[in-house]
This record gives sequence, C-alpha cells and structure tokens, in this order.
Amino acid sequence: MDCIEFKDVTFSYPAEEDCDESGKQSAPSPVFEHFSGAIPPAFTSIIGPNGCGKSTLMLLASGRLAPSSGTVTLLGQEAFSLDEEKRNLLASVIYQNMEFETNEKAGQLLSFVYSNGALKADAKGIQSSGDLFSEVVDVFELSSILNHGLTEISKGENQRMLLAFSLLYGSASIFMDEPMFAMEESQKITSLEYLRNYSIQTKTPVFISMHELDLTKKYAEKVLLMYPNRDMSYGTPEEVMTSEDLEKAYGIPAAMLKHNESMTREFLARNASLLKK
Repeated sequence: MDCIEFKDVTFSYPAEEDCDESGKQSAPSPVFEHFSGAIPPAFTSIIGPNGCGKSTLMLLASGRLAPSSGTVTLLGQEAFSLDEEKRNLLASVIYQNMEFETNEKAGQLLSFVYSNGALKADAKGIQSSGDLFSEVVDVFELSSILNHGLTEISKGENQRMLLAFSLLYGSASIFMDEPMFAMEESQKITSLEYLRNYSIQTKTPVFISMHELDLTKKYAEKVLLMYPNRDMSYGTPEEVMTSEDLEKAYGIPAAMLKHNESMTREFLARNASLLKK
C-alpha cells in the first residue's frame, strides 16, 4: 500500500491582506494544481530549491493543511478530517523553527509525551532490549538537559528534543521539515543514522526535508526531488540525484551545490556575529 496518495489535488494559500496599486488583493498562484501521485513508505528525503513546495506537500500529506480540491490520504486515511488526537497519532510533524513556549523541565515533557502517545511508555529500543526512552535520550544527547527548562536550552538542544518527541509519541508516520537546524555535524550524522534505522526496523514511514544533499545521498532510502515547475522525480539517491537532474532543479552546476550550502551557512554565521557587536 502507498503511504501518501494525492488525487487531483489543487492547493493555494489565501490571498494576501495587502492590496496592489489597483486595490485588489494579491492571489498567490496554486502550489499544486490537479496534482496526482503516490509515495510508498520508506525513509524518504524530500529535496529541491526553496519555494518548490516541499513544506506544503508535507503539510498536506500530514493533514495540517486541507487541499482546495481533491483528496490526500495518508496510510489510507484523510488526515485532515480526523480530530487532533487521531491526526497526531497518524502523523507527527516537526515544523521549521519550532520553539517551546513553556519552561517545563525537558525530562518531564519527554516523559509526558512518551506516556500519553501511542507507545504508552512501553517500547523497546531498536539497538538493544532496553527501553526506547533511555535509548533516544542517549542518541540525541539529551541527558545533560533533562532538568533544564525548555526556554533555557539552545537551538541545537531544541531541535534534538523535537527529534526525540517525534519518536517517543509513537505516531504511525513522521514528517520533518529542516529538523537538523543548528545541530553539530556529528549530531546530524548520528541522528540520521538512528532515524533511518528506526524507520526501517519499526516500519514507520519518515519524510524529511533538508538542504544537505550529501547527507541525503548517504542516508535516504528514497528521494523525492521537486523542481520549481512542480515536476518531481522519485527513486533511490543514485537514481534521482544525478548531476543533470540536480542542475535542472536548482539552476546551478551540481558541483557548486555543496559549496553553495556552505556559503549560506558562513554568510549567516558572519552576519550573526556582526549583529552581536
């Protein structure tokens, strides 16, 4: 059975509140227009340039957005039509730049999520016969912050907490939009290795959008490459991430893509340091 299925889906975001010179509201172009397609369950990386629809596709698939027309099903269910609890049990979602607004202790909240999700605080780890909770805390390097308030932790710690939540809640599928933000390179590698193994061993479909193409090549089982015109390619990293297809999607030579990502991070870091002066 396919994990995600789009049937004749059209979706547009609401018109902007600001008006143009003629006094009319600006109506955005449809992100998807009469789109049909299906994605099998796997540890899948969704890649493509900014603005190609990656986030929207995941929000539609997970039921956080409703299509303007057509239907979207996830594991055979229309997620958007479910109540909040059932929708969360069907799909966990990590959004870009999620932050905690409570100063509850990290360990208390992790325990609450583990106890009140599908797993009911009773799941074995995938690396040993030990408890999943202890394993996830260890893998995502959270033991040192369990007694810290959530508004007191760093950006990287925040992201690792979110990764832990997505597993400990025990949803039937997981969607992650740029979840590795602000994490150290070694932590990204450890996390991706674990997430891939978790997805395979528990048969939990995981869909992850991230900019680091080298990490996608190394860890993704399958890749969905989205082009600016909404065309898509799906297959293994070797099948999809050819130099020709990457250049078509991103509009720059494939050899420059990794360097381009590096320049972006350096640019952000440089400007952040200037702002602190």
